[in-house]
Amino acid sequence: MSSRYQDLESWYLSFLPATTSDSDREAPRLIYSYRNVLTGFAAKLSLEDLKEMEKMEGFVSARPEGLLDLYTTHSVNFMGLNQNMGFWNDSNYGKGVIIGIIDTGIFPDHPSFSDDGMPPPPAKWKGKCEFNVTKCNNKIIGASFFHNTENDPWDENGHGTHTASTAAGRFVPGANIFGNANGTTVGVAPLAHVAVYKACSALGCFGSDVLAAMDMAIEDGVDVLSISLGFRFNEFYEDNIALGAFSAMEKGIFVSCAAGNSGPYSFSTSNEAPWILTVGASTIDRKIKATAVLGNNQEFDGESAFQPSDFPPTLLPLIYPGTNASDILAQYCHPTSLNNTNVMGKIVLCEVGITTGVDKGIAVKAAGGAAMIIMNQKSWANTTLAEAHVLPVTHVTYADGLKIQEYINSTTTPTATIVFKGTIIGDDRAPVVAGFSSRGPSYASPRILKPDIIGPGVNILAAWPISLENNTNTNSTFNMISGTSMSCPHLSGVAALLKSVHPDWSPAAIKSAIMTTADVLNLGSNLIEDETNLPADVFATGAGHVNPSKANDPGLIYDIEPFDYLPYLCGLNYTNRQVTVIVQRKVNCSEITSILEGQLNYPSFSIQVRSNSGAQVYSRTVTNVGQANSTYRVDIDSPRGLDVKVEPTTLVFSEVKQKLSYQVTFTPFAIPSTTYTQGSLRWISEKHIVRSPIAVRFSDFL
Repeated sequence: MSSRYQDLESWYLSFLPATTSDSDREAPRLIYSYRNVLTGFAAKLSLEDLKEMEKMEGFVSARPEGLLDLYTTHSVNFMGLNQNMGFWNDSNYGKGVIIGIIDTGIFPDHPSFSDDGMPPPPAKWKGKCEFNVTKCNNKIIGASFFHNTENDPWDENGHGTHTASTAAGRFVPGANIFGNANGTTVGVAPLAHVAVYKACSALGCFGSDVLAAMDMAIEDGVDVLSISLGFRFNEFYEDNIALGAFSAMEKGIFVSCAAGNSGPYSFSTSNEAPWILTVGASTIDRKIKATAVLGNNQEFDGESAFQPSDFPPTLLPLIYPGTNASDILAQYCHPTSLNNTNVMGKIVLCEVGITTGVDKGIAVKAAGGAAMIIMNQKSWANTTLAEAHVLPVTHVTYADGLKIQEYINSTTTPTATIVFKGTIIGDDRAPVVAGFSSRGPSYASPRILKPDIIGPGVNILAAWPISLENNTNTNSTFNMISGTSMSCPHLSGVAALLKSVHPDWSPAAIKSAIMTTADVLNLGSNLIEDETNLPADVFATGAGHVNPSKANDPGLIYDIEPFDYLPYLCGLNYTNRQVTVIVQRKVNCSEITSILEGQLNYPSFSIQVRSNSGAQVYSRTVTNVGQANSTYRVDIDSPRGLDVKVEPTTLVFSEVKQKLSYQVTFTPFAIPSTTYTQGSLRWISEKHIVRSPIAVRFSDFL
C-alpha cells in the first residue's frame, strides 16, 4: 500500500472511537477505505458512534447501508453484428478493451470464457485474481469479491455469468437451451478482456460492496463498467452507483447501467445520472413458440424455453386456482396456495406476479400438475418470456389469458393441451419495448431524458454456471433469462467496440454516438411499439434501439467534459456539501454560474411546460467526427403544442473535431389533451443523420 493510501486509511480510522464503554455494543469497525469513488469509508457503527463522528472536523455526511436490486445466440446478429465483416470486424471484436462486470461473480470454467487466441492484458492492468485456485486467464484477467459476499468470486447465482458472457463471451458453437435456440453463442465484444467484481450474493447487493467494487475497478484500469443492478428514487448524492460512476467518468471509464425492471410505470427508472448510460430492454425477433390449445379449439401462441417432444396432444383438465379462491396467492400459484387445490394431472393457469415463472412451475409440478399456462397481468400486456421451466408450459399474453379464463368459466369441464413449435425467427415487430422495462421521466433530474437507449433484454441466451435440469434427460449450460440486466451488458459490449475503434472518445462522446444513431423503426419499418402493441413513447425507448454499426460513424457528437457537470449539479439546487459528495472536491455553487438541467450538452431534450410557461431556450454544441468538409441542415419534428425554432439552421464544418453551437427555442402555443408529447431534432448531411429526441411534459403540477 502506498504511503498516500496508508495516510488516508489512518485518517479514516481517526474518525472511529477506539473503544466503547458499553459492553453490549459492538466496537466500530472499518470495512472499506475508498480511494477513487469518493473520499470516505464504510464502517459498522452504532448510532452513538455516528453522533460522536458528526462532531468531528472533516465530517461531511453519512448514510445507512442500502441494498440494490439485481436487475447470446442471435441477439448480436439482431443488432447487426456479423462475423468477419462490418463494424464487428473493424473494431477487432473489442480487442484490448477491459470490461468490468459488477455482479454476482463468474463461473470461469464455462467455454464462453476460454482465452484461446486472446492477447495478454494491457500493460495498464493492475487487478488481481482471488479465486482459491488458478482460474484467471487472458479472458478473465481479474476476479475479486467483497465483504458481504461469499469468500471467492465464484458465481452461485448465475446472473453474473450470464451478464459477463453477454458483454464479452467467446464464440461457442452448439449452444442451446433444451434443444431450442440452437446456434453459436457469443458476446457483443468477444475479444475484450473481462474483470469480475463480485459485489452481490444470496444476501443481495450491499451498497458499500458495490461502491468498493467500483473503487477497485477504477484502480485496476477497466475501460467500461457494466452494472446490472441499482436503486430507485435516489438523489445522485445518495446513490452509490452515481457516485462511483462520476469518478469513473472523470477517469475516462464508460459506465453502462440497467434502467430497472419496474415498468411499465412512469418515473420508475434507476441509474438516472447523466454521466451513466441508462439502458431499457426490448425484444429480439426470435420466439420459442408454445401454443395453448383449448377444448373449444381456440389456440393461443405463447413461449417456453423447455419444449418436450413427448408431451401428449391429449386434452387434459384445465384449472384456474384463482377462481373463487379464498387465498389471494392462489391466482399466482404460490406454493402454499396450492395445498388445498386439486391440480393432479391437470393443466394449471397461473398469473404473472409474486413468484418467478419457473418457481410457479416448480410449485405446480410438486402439487402433481401436468402442465402450466402462465398469463400476464394487464401491465405486461404482450411481453412473454421463454424460461427454463421444469414442466410443460406456455406463457401467454394478458388478452389471451382473459380468453382462457373466460373459457374456463364457460364450461364445467374445461380442457386444454400445449403444442410445442420450437424456435421461430423473423418477428418483424421486433424490437418491442418489454413490459417490465422501467420508464421515465427521470425522478432525480426530470429535464434529462431517461432511459437513454434500449437494447436486447428479453429471452437472451447466455452462459450459466450450472447445468439446468428438469428430469427429462436434457440439460443446458446456457440459460434464457430476461431483464434490463440483460440489455445493459449488450450496451457495455457496444461501448467496448466503440472504445476499441475510437480510443480518444470520452464516455460522453461514446454515449452520444450510441444515442444519436439509434433506430426508431422496427424490422417492419413501423415505429417501435411498447408491450401494448402501440407506438412506444420516448420515456420507454429513450433515443431508440441501439444500432452499433451506425454508432461507429455518428457524424457529430455531443461531448461533455467532467467540469461541465458542476453548473448542472448546482442548478439542481443541491447544497455545496451535496455537490462536493458527488464530485469529490470542495464546491461553492455561489461562485459557479448554474445552468438549468436542460442546458447540459446532452444528446436529447426533455422539456417541462406549464400552461403559463414562456419560451425556453437551450443551446447545444456539436463536434464534427465525420468528414472534414460537411454541411448539416436541421430538420424538426415539433411536438404537439410546441413551436420549435433552431438557429442557425445550417452547420458548416471545415475540419474534423471542429465544434459549432446552435440554439433551440421551445415556445408553447397550446396545451394538448395528453400529458406527454414528443418529437425530434435532426441534423442531416449527405452521409449522416444525427437525431435527438424531444420529450415534453405538459403539467401545472410539476
